[in-house]
Amino acid sequence: MYHTFAEDYDHFVNWNDRLAYEIPFIVRQISFLQRDLDRPLDILDTACGTGMHAIALAKKGHQVSAADLFPEMITKSQQNAHNAGVQLRFSTAGLGEMAQSFGQNQFDLLLCLGNSLPHLTSEQHLMASLQDFVSTLRQGGMLFIQNRIFDKVMQRQDRWMEPQNYQVEGNEWIFQRFYDFLPDGLIRFNIVTLQRKADFNWQPAVNSTLLRPQISTELEHQLDQVGFKDIHAYGSMQGEPFSTDSSGNLIITAIKP
Repeated sequence: MYHTFAEDYDHFVNWNDRLAYEIPFIVRQISFLQRDLDRPLDILDTACGTGMHAIALAKKGHQVSAADLFPEMITKSQQNAHNAGVQLRFSTAGLGEMAQSFGQNQFDLLLCLGNSLPHLTSEQHLMASLQDFVSTLRQGGMLFIQNRIFDKVMQRQDRWMEPQNYQVEGNEWIFQRFYDFLPDGLIRFNIVTLQRKADFNWQPAVNSTLLRPQISTELEHQLDQVGFKDIHAYGSMQGEPFSTDSSGNLIITAIKP
């Protein structure tokens, strides 16, 4: 999916609004980690997409690395970093390959944002990736996860998400996201993209990928199983308490003891 969607991804996300909303909460977690450190943090953004969170944190003076499974996303990230005037270390690597790519005990903060973790479609792959996160973090380092709340999605069979659109220089994009609930318990995540130039006809494209819904209590238990401690769940990037009924996201922070 993402090897073909990379070029449109930054049209799909309103980065100015998203970063203004999300970065302050990440910065608060960084301040917590810096209490005992007299230096900028070493940060790894896994499944970095087009690199916008990593770039925003690099602008704040931290040493930031970024990885993504798809070379097309890494190419786009490198372009965005160049345009922003920041230096990042990039690697083409999927979840579960961080220690192999960057080494063990390397980072103070490891990010897994944008509902990336549910792309691991087996429990074995998930547990191996969580153990890899443990290996990649330094003692006292933090894992920061941002997922959709699949407790609510699965209970209500919430299939449709709000459409999004983007316009620039006479070009227009409309994005419609929806789920197919499959018999084996997985979810097919679909993005329909409609694009047109000026007043020409719309050109459609459909990209799809599989997700494995991660229930909040199960994910917290799995984090505990691989050795994380001080596990906290929040309901959004504003840091309010988590609720399966009313929260917008599942945000989890966990510490490597």
